[in-house]
Amino acid sequence: MYARIARFEGLDANRIDERAEAMTQQVEAARSGTLPEGAPEGMTTLVETVKRVVELVDRENGTALAIVFCETDEDRRRADAALNAMSPGEGEGRRTAVEMYEVTIDESFA
Repeated sequence: MYARIARFEGLDANRIDERAEAMTQQVEAARSGTLPEGAPEGMTTLVETVKRVVELVDRENGTALAIVFCETDEDRRRADAALNAMSPGEGEGRRTAVEMYEVTIDESFA
């Protein structure tokens, strides 16, 4: 398993829930095979390559971490290219860093 972690700064705290809802709707629509109108071009690639998405936000400081998990390094590379082609929308801050990792432990205590 491989992970891509992107850091965002300058988020509008009032738009965090709206942004999360829009992303959730895009993922759900992509799962059903029909992307919503206005979905980013790379969404098809993300559906093909990404196995899981986790986003962490700090509302007080207007920062976020977006983590995407991919089964293979090749999938991670394709997802990275698709995500790099997308820019944050108005009020969604700016991407300040992107890092790649291999996941060595993924365990649950539940």
